[in-house]
Amino acid sequence: MNLVNLESVSHAYGPKPLLSDVSLGVEAGERIGVVGRNGGGKTTLMSVIAGDVRPDSGRVTHNRGLRVGFLSQQDTLDPGATVGEIVLGELAEHEWAGDQRVREILANLIGDLDLAAKSTALSGGERRRTALAQLLIDDHDLLMLDEPTNHLDIEAIAWLAGHLAGRKSALVVVTHDRWFLDAVSTRTWEVVDGRVERYEGGYAAYVLAKAERARIAQAAEERRQNLMRKEIAWLRRGPPARTSKPKFRIDAAQALIANEPPPRESVELMKFATARLGKTVYDLDDVTLHAGGPGSGPLVLDHLTWQFGPGDRIGLIGVNGSGKSSVLRLLADTVKPDSGRVVKGKTVRLAHLSQELTELDPTRRVLESVEEIRKYLQLGKREWTASQLLERLGFKGDAQWKVIGDLSGGERRRLQLLRLLMDDPNVLLLDEPTNDLDIETLNELEDLLDGWPGTLILVSHDRYFLERVTDRCVALLGDGKLALLPGGVDEYLERRAAGTALTARLGNGATTTTTATRPGGAASGGDATEGTASQGSAPGSSVAGQDKLSGLSAKEERELRKELNRLERQLDKLSDQETRLHAAMAEAASDYAKLGSLDAQLREISAQKDAIEAEWLETADRLGD
Repeated sequence: MNLVNLESVSHAYGPKPLLSDVSLGVEAGERIGVVGRNGGGKTTLMSVIAGDVRPDSGRVTHNRGLRVGFLSQQDTLDPGATVGEIVLGELAEHEWAGDQRVREILANLIGDLDLAAKSTALSGGERRRTALAQLLIDDHDLLMLDEPTNHLDIEAIAWLAGHLAGRKSALVVVTHDRWFLDAVSTRTWEVVDGRVERYEGGYAAYVLAKAERARIAQAAEERRQNLMRKEIAWLRRGPPARTSKPKFRIDAAQALIANEPPPRESVELMKFATARLGKTVYDLDDVTLHAGGPGSGPLVLDHLTWQFGPGDRIGLIGVNGSGKSSVLRLLADTVKPDSGRVVKGKTVRLAHLSQELTELDPTRRVLESVEEIRKYLQLGKREWTASQLLERLGFKGDAQWKVIGDLSGGERRRLQLLRLLMDDPNVLLLDEPTNDLDIETLNELEDLLDGWPGTLILVSHDRYFLERVTDRCVALLGDGKLALLPGGVDEYLERRAAGTALTARLGNGATTTTTATRPGGAASGGDATEGTASQGSAPGSSVAGQDKLSGLSAKEERELRKELNRLERQLDKLSDQETRLHAAMAEAASDYAKLGSLDAQLREISAQKDAIEAEWLETADRLGD
């Protein structure tokens, strides 16, 4: 049954047609992801479907009595109302407190907010989460969400995806978060040149199906096809969960990528990175750091010793407020540690993209502002002009001659990022670089970073981008350490869930959760390990009291801890071997036969480490650490 029908709908703003003779429908229970270029008509399509905008021509029909919930990008909260009044309306406390679904929405979206706080006291992100919570608590036949993941951390995004997948209402969602699209969508609409192209499945299926259409039609844009094939190759080689949704012939997809190399030439990048950086990038020695300055605000790092090596590509994960940006500022030397020291390599040439837009001369032209830094940039084996790079990041034709003062926030973000890259850094610190970027621009940025040789440390709530451009993830779990995550974001979410479950079992007296982390130092190749776990105890509880939770005798616990120590020693030895192999590969840069042999050894060691790390995690789980 169709809930909404659009018949021959057209709409334009000024001379630019955003929708041209579009006919489509939204069925009951259908979950649709909407993608397309910024400014291409996605939000206009949403507003037309919701009935908020009347099209220039055509007809929009809603089922009688249709209940539509619309989260737009402009939050309109009652300035005189409290958070509780906005979200819960006239529900009595016993009504919402006794409703598990409502409690879950409150806990995951606004658990950190005071329900008695006035909406005027909220930040932009808090207002956004409040509006989303209000929408999800109400009952709707059709939910329409325009960028719902903005201002949510990875954990909240994962919860929201599961919540939406479990609802019976139909869903239409605009988002640039590709992991989220795959998690919630059963169909994908692409708004392009006034048309709406429809595809079955989520983002992975959309990419593959679109590539197959382009191959059959022999599309003229060869470079765009190459980018798409590259992304397909990464999707197909990634974790099984990433490719479980596509509903088309797998053999056709495999034919597209049969001869496609991996997204990054890791050996070449490591060779160049080592040549540019040497062996030392950042060494953190017994560092303690608070987010608000010495002894002030949340504890971020507690006597941490860690190394970031040449060629490392690391994703830094943690809940909002855990201190991710503080760690980047520490490395950028804009904040100092409470104690300990940060040793920066002598050859480090740093570029730091923060969440704040730096001041740009509003009278300058876009192209001029890039060329004043550098007119040409070598990425991989190719040299690019400033104009070519601007085009790749969405500044096409006349857009390169726009005055900076006329740019949108997303355009300024792209320009700021390109200006950083044009300065030819060998270390990149990126704090939420995907904000306001559409999917096509994200593809281009990923491709640029694939050819960039250096050390990359990334903070992003965009899970797809995080996994696509980094090689490993570490997390701030609230214990002052950096936790290595061999299992990536999935492992992070599992650890967070396990920590929450343990807190619940310990009772209300527990002040912190117990988090399993592997002790040790960091290898220059990037397989860093971390300091010991912090163990929180409820008042009156003891370690023995925690042991009872796992059902182990004292003897069994001793044996398991011996096994953990044995495994840790093996991992340290393998990390040392890995470091030596990276150095040997850098020295043998011109000897391709020797490089091949060393690379084979490196792969074997990596496989051994993966197996031992899995065994370590299983043992730690048995201990309850």
